[in-house]
Amino acid sequence: MTTQTAPTAKDVSVPQTNRPAQTTTALTGGVAGADQPAANRGRTSIADVVVVKVAGIAAREIPGVYDMGGGLSRTIGAVRDRVPGGRPNVGRGVKVEVGERQTAIDLDLVVEYGVPITDVARDVRENVISAVERVTGLDVVEVNVTVNDVHLPEDDSEPTAVDSRVE
Repeated sequence: MTTQTAPTAKDVSVPQTNRPAQTTTALTGGVAGADQPAANRGRTSIADVVVVKVAGIAAREIPGVYDMGGGLSRTIGAVRDRVPGGRPNVGRGVKVEVGERQTAIDLDLVVEYGVPITDVARDVRENVISAVERVTGLDVVEVNVTVNDVHLPEDDSEPTAVDSRVE
């Protein structure tokens, strides 16, 4: 009578000497992973600020979006924009959470008076998702849009001169 023993599982924590080690990180000395395709030799990390900028630019492209950010951040941004050599902050009004494969985005908007807010929010959401997924390759799980203010046409007009009582 022959007895058979069940095959034992290989211990994957100990490298096997009869097969090459597989790495998904950067190469060390150009030798490790040389048998792997070039696209698999290393790791790509995307910083939060990249997603913030892409989302901010994509949101501002939509007609009906006047500005982004809350009251205080818009005020500080307006001062910053007037300073010589200052650059506009495209990330104002954008908050993100970035994981390894996914991201979630929160946007604070100021819309033009008279535009349908739900339509603007939908268009912003679609454009931001499309741009972030195309540029970064991350899956956008949600885009939350908060409309903080409505820009009125008279907000841009110059203050009228008031007749002075004294000369």
